[in-house]
Amino acid sequence: MKNKPMLNAYPDSMGGRLADIVSMLKREELKNVFGSFYILPSIYHSDLDRGFSVIDYDINEALADKKDLEEIKKLGIDLKLDFVLNHASAMSPQFVDLVNKGEKSEYKDFFINWNDFWQGYGSMTEAGYIEPAPRYMKNMFFRKPGLPILMVRFPDGKKVPYWNTFYQEEHYPQYLGQMDLNIKSAKVWDFYEETLKKISSYGAGIVRLDAFAYAPKEPGEKNFLNEPGTWELLGRIREMAEPYHLTLLPEIHAAYEEQIYKKLSDKGYMTYDFFLPGLIIDAIENKRSCYLSAWAKEMLESGIAVVNMLGCHDGIPLLDLKGILPEQDIENLIALIVARGGLVKNLHGQTNIYYQVNATYYSALGESEQKLLMARAIQLFMPGKPQIWYLDLFAGKNDYEAVKKAGASGHKEINRTNLTVAEMEAALDREVVRKQIEMIRFRNTYQAFDERAKISIEGGEGILRIVWSCDGFEAELAVDFVKGEYKISSAENK
Repeated sequence: MKNKPMLNAYPDSMGGRLADIVSMLKREELKNVFGSFYILPSIYHSDLDRGFSVIDYDINEALADKKDLEEIKKLGIDLKLDFVLNHASAMSPQFVDLVNKGEKSEYKDFFINWNDFWQGYGSMTEAGYIEPAPRYMKNMFFRKPGLPILMVRFPDGKKVPYWNTFYQEEHYPQYLGQMDLNIKSAKVWDFYEETLKKISSYGAGIVRLDAFAYAPKEPGEKNFLNEPGTWELLGRIREMAEPYHLTLLPEIHAAYEEQIYKKLSDKGYMTYDFFLPGLIIDAIENKRSCYLSAWAKEMLESGIAVVNMLGCHDGIPLLDLKGILPEQDIENLIALIVARGGLVKNLHGQTNIYYQVNATYYSALGESEQKLLMARAIQLFMPGKPQIWYLDLFAGKNDYEAVKKAGASGHKEINRTNLTVAEMEAALDREVVRKQIEMIRFRNTYQAFDERAKISIEGGEGILRIVWSCDGFEAELAVDFVKGEYKISSAENK
């Protein structure tokens, strides 16, 4: 995968439609700035979770069309799109068919019948679902209170429990939710094949695999990162993706100490660098480079290939840092970002197990333009492919009005402001935006940042130095965290 910078946005994040983003990318100010574009899944037909509850993988005509994707490719920008492996919307044609036809539906086994799954591993309740025995539940992690089931009413009036890990609302005869797919069903694998083919037809070169670690399930085993089931699933998906020349990017959050990132790397996958956002804030706020430089050196020495970022459509991952940062320092970072207006989701009463703090990266840095520019410079020089959240590019602040409008579960909207064309045009005149664009263009076009480049990293008490060199070209970043200063320089014929 080419390591050039990648824009990241919803199709309606920058102007209202994907066509507006295409127009923005054609402007002189953004010429030669991005090599890739990760378009979030509301580009498909979806209902909940800002696109991640996919009804089908056809283009959402309200936000985009295939011509927009063709225009992006003409700009020399490759595409990254999502594929949600674990679940589909309750409004998907497969689930609607199940609700309408019940036992006669050809998709009866497309989703996971809870009682069939747990048959022989628990006892039937008066409510009509099996309560698994405690010994089979001890390793399971649920994203919401109670058992992850939706009672589905069939046409004959019978109610049947189906596995439902994520969102759920019941409004019979219409259901809202994300229904887990049964990967033991041949029809699901046919669906996977059709979806990869469709995503490839849109011109995608990179496919982000969302929620893949929840898909393999076995009684008594973990329902998240079940081994070896998770790796077997990824292996089959990779075989399917190869004829379409698709690079897979599995997305998973796990603490550093669990070494999941290393397992993915050892099996030949790129992974997300979810450690970098917190490590950069730690380095800037605590005026030290030790933990940041140690992680950078580990990536180089171990050959770990990553996509990195500052902000993204979710939150700033901090509990991922367990094992790389001292526990108290992690707690201090969370407290600092919350003090600056960030939000922590209460995961059914357990805030301490939620891995993200929701805030814009600019607000997390105290809305300091110098700190944001320093953070961007570090990201662009770190090993990996830099992914740029559109709102970071425009130095967006925490959006409390969007959170309020979204209601009880709207904490993530704090960092998802939809910008108008006028707002973006005005932002292009801001120094913090222009300097970021200049740095990203340098990263995208300067010959030193080739995939073949040699990268050297030096970290002192409060100093960080990163040098990329290739074919006589050299680019250097020098950061003084104590003084709060950074410098980028380049040289040729080195």
